[in-house]
Amino acid sequence: MTFPGPKATTGRQFPGYTKYVRRKIVFIIFLAVLSILLFLAAISLGAVSIPIGSVIRTFFHPESIPAVRNIVINIRLPHAIAALVAGGGLAVSGAVMQSVLRNPLGSPFTLGISQAGAFGAAMAIMLMGTGVMQFTQTAALTISNPYITMAFAFAASMVSALIIILIARIYHASPDVMILCGVALGSLFAAATMFLQYFADDVQLAAIVFWAFGDVGRAGWTEIGVMALTVVPGTLFFVLNRWNYNAMEAGDETARGLGVKVETVRITGMVVASVITASIVSFLGIIAFVGLIAPHIVRKAIGDDYRFLIPAAFLCGASLLLASDIAARLMLQPHVLPVAVLTSFIGGPAFIYLLLKKRVK
Repeated sequence: MTFPGPKATTGRQFPGYTKYVRRKIVFIIFLAVLSILLFLAAISLGAVSIPIGSVIRTFFHPESIPAVRNIVINIRLPHAIAALVAGGGLAVSGAVMQSVLRNPLGSPFTLGISQAGAFGAAMAIMLMGTGVMQFTQTAALTISNPYITMAFAFAASMVSALIIILIARIYHASPDVMILCGVALGSLFAAATMFLQYFADDVQLAAIVFWAFGDVGRAGWTEIGVMALTVVPGTLFFVLNRWNYNAMEAGDETARGLGVKVETVRITGMVVASVITASIVSFLGIIAFVGLIAPHIVRKAIGDDYRFLIPAAFLCGASLLLASDIAARLMLQPHVLPVAVLTSFIGGPAFIYLLLKKRVK
C-alpha cells in the first residue's frame, strides 16, 4: 500500500504551509540554475577555454568552427552529461538508502557496493586480460575490452547488494546491522582486490589502478545512455514512493500503522538504489562520497520531506560532481586529475563529522 499524500489545501487556509513549500521550491530552483551554470562551465573550461556564448552557439549552429565543435560536442559534452547523470544518480541512491536504513551513514560507498565493483573490474583485468599497453594521444594504458570489465564490475556490485538484502530478508536484520554488513563487505572486497593486485603483472596492476580511479572522462554516448536507462526510471520510482519514505522517517511502527509495507519498501528501495549505483560504478569506477554528502547538504537546507528531498538531492549531486570535475580539470593543467580524488578529499572529513555527530546523539 502506498502512503497517501495530504489533500490539496490553499495558501489562504494554511499560510504557514505555503511558506514551507515555497522555501523548498525556491531552493530546488536555485539548485537547477546552479546545475545549468556548472554544466555550461564544464563544457567551457579546460586546457582550451571556450567562451560560454560560443558553447551555446555551437549547440544551435552546426556550421560553427569545426575545432570548437569537436571539443564541445565530442569531448566535453559527454563528460558533462556523464557527471550530471552519475552525480544525480548516486545522490538519490544515497538519499533513499539513508531513508530505508534510517541511518545517516547509508550510501553506495559505505555499503561496499563501490568496492565490489572495483573487485569485479580487477577480476576481468586478471582473468580476461582486458588491460593492455596501448599508446594513444591521451594515455599509454587503456582497457582493451571495456564492456567485459563493466559487466564484471556490475555483477560484483549487485552481488554485494544482494548479500546485504538477503541478510535483511532472511535474518530480519535491523538497519544498523545492514550498514555494518555493508562496511564488512566493503572491507572484504577491498582485501580481495589487493590480493589480485599482489599477483598481477605490471600492466595488469596499472590497469586495475587506472580503472579504480573514478572518472567521468571515460564515458561515451553509449555509456551515458545505459546509465540514464537506470538513473531516470530509478529516480521516478523513488519519486512515486516519496510518501512511503516520509512515513518511514517516523519509525517502522508508525509507518506500519499508516499502511506502509516497511520490509517491501526497504528491500525494493535498496534493490533499485543498488542497480543505479552498480551501473554508474561499472562505467565510471569508484566515485566516493557523493551519495553520502549531497543528501546531507540538502537536508540541512530543506529538511527531510522526500517530496522535495529527492529532486533536490539529484540536482545537488549533479552540481557537486560537475564542480569537482571542473576543479579536477583546472587544478594541474594540462594534466587532468580523476574526479574521484576530489570527491574523496571532500567526503572523507564530512564522513568523520557525521560519525562523530551520530555518536554524540
